[in-house]
Amino acid sequence: MKIVYVPIDERPCNVDVVKRIVGVTDEVELLTPPEQLYGYKKQAADKMGMREWVRRVKDCDALVLSADMLCYGGLLPSRLHHMTEGDGDVFIEWMRTLRKETKAPIYVATMIMRTPKYSSDDEEPDYYGRFGADIYRRSWLHDREGRDGLIEEERDELAYLNELIPTEYVIDYETRRAFNRSINEAMIQLVEEGVIERLFIPQDDSAEYGYTSIDQTNVLRQIQERRVLTNVHMYPGADEVGATMVARAFLDQQGTRLRVYPIWSSALGPTLIPMYEDRPFVESMYAHLDAVGLQLVETMEDADLVLAYNVPGRTMQESWDQHKRDVTYTSFRHMRQFVTKMGDALAQGKRVIVADSAYANGGDQELIMWMDDCNLLEKLDSYKGWNTNGNTLGTTLAQGVFAKVGDRERIRANVLYHLLDDFVYQAKVRMAMTDAVLPEYGANYFDLNDQAEAISRERDSLMTEVGRHVIRHAFKEAWTFHTSAPWNRMFECRLEFGGTTR
Repeated sequence: MKIVYVPIDERPCNVDVVKRIVGVTDEVELLTPPEQLYGYKKQAADKMGMREWVRRVKDCDALVLSADMLCYGGLLPSRLHHMTEGDGDVFIEWMRTLRKETKAPIYVATMIMRTPKYSSDDEEPDYYGRFGADIYRRSWLHDREGRDGLIEEERDELAYLNELIPTEYVIDYETRRAFNRSINEAMIQLVEEGVIERLFIPQDDSAEYGYTSIDQTNVLRQIQERRVLTNVHMYPGADEVGATMVARAFLDQQGTRLRVYPIWSSALGPTLIPMYEDRPFVESMYAHLDAVGLQLVETMEDADLVLAYNVPGRTMQESWDQHKRDVTYTSFRHMRQFVTKMGDALAQGKRVIVADSAYANGGDQELIMWMDDCNLLEKLDSYKGWNTNGNTLGTTLAQGVFAKVGDRERIRANVLYHLLDDFVYQAKVRMAMTDAVLPEYGANYFDLNDQAEAISRERDSLMTEVGRHVIRHAFKEAWTFHTSAPWNRMFECRLEFGGTTR
């Protein structure tokens, strides 16, 4: 099967990781745009070149496309653009033309624009560095006022924020959101017209109230009015959507639905709302299963895949705070029972995939030590534990789909890859280096200046040291890998196995 894949941007999580997920099997060839067409962070990709490349690829079985890339030039450019209604019309007509030129089904992802609750201009407009938290809070209060009403203190706070935030910034932000909302509405219409086979609408850094919630309500209204409920998926997520769509395209072509049985690390955990999202873990699970095209079953015996879902006990924290973790990670969870169930599933010949969502932005050291001591790590079909719950869950399910027809050694390599990236780097090394190493180079979390190579060398050494300390029984072979900083910051790294040449 040949799949044309246009990611939402050029980061490893959207390109390298998806290639690795699909790459465990020879049954799928993933065709991606040439590197020269991609942008760089806030610099937009060559969107017209991307569109032309897609149209030239005739021999494929499915088209998996990001509207954010093809319309705006990437995820971050979708938050920064100054596009006009005419620009939007050109893109929509291009989609209709593409439908006429290919018989392959078209799968499209389009994002509901996020509204971070913190002040940073690393991925947002410049003014978000000063007023970001205020813009978020203003929209939260405004939305809550319309839906549930405000108490007197909240009304006073809203009035203060209306005075504090410069009007031109609010206009700029809301104008861009309105354009993005119009593109999302157009994509829904294209589903109704039969141009798009299936539409995926992840909500990036979603919350119960605010701009994202307002846009979500509008999108849901459009979906219902156009009666495309069965062909549109909306849920918390973002960077996992490429893997989700590719897995869905593969299962659709195969004409099959794999069956999934979940086991949870805590009783209360499924009802908790994870950080950066707007609904309980269990509701996100239902949505992601549906998006990939998987079927939930009630017994392990009936399952093709066993989803081991590691969630908090009662309180969720950032992964780098595990050294001072909330007591309910112990008192409201029983890790021995969780890992024993995983071992029992493997002993029954079941394929086990692990979604490690107990913490935000990195894996759970306790879980990994338990799996290592019980000799389970190398038997897994997947381990993921990165960024948000939606990111982790979506890529875990996608890996399960391809691992079922995959090569054991490639699957094993992917497990090691994500242990190193999702746990060792994201949970253990990233913040330690930010505090202790970056000041020595005159660098900071969001800007490594011209010191990225030297910092990456230190990262490689520290990751090897930490990884060997925690993972003592599995993956006994020598680890040869090197990292780099694709956006010249610490948030993510590109990890490549092999020699040390950069």
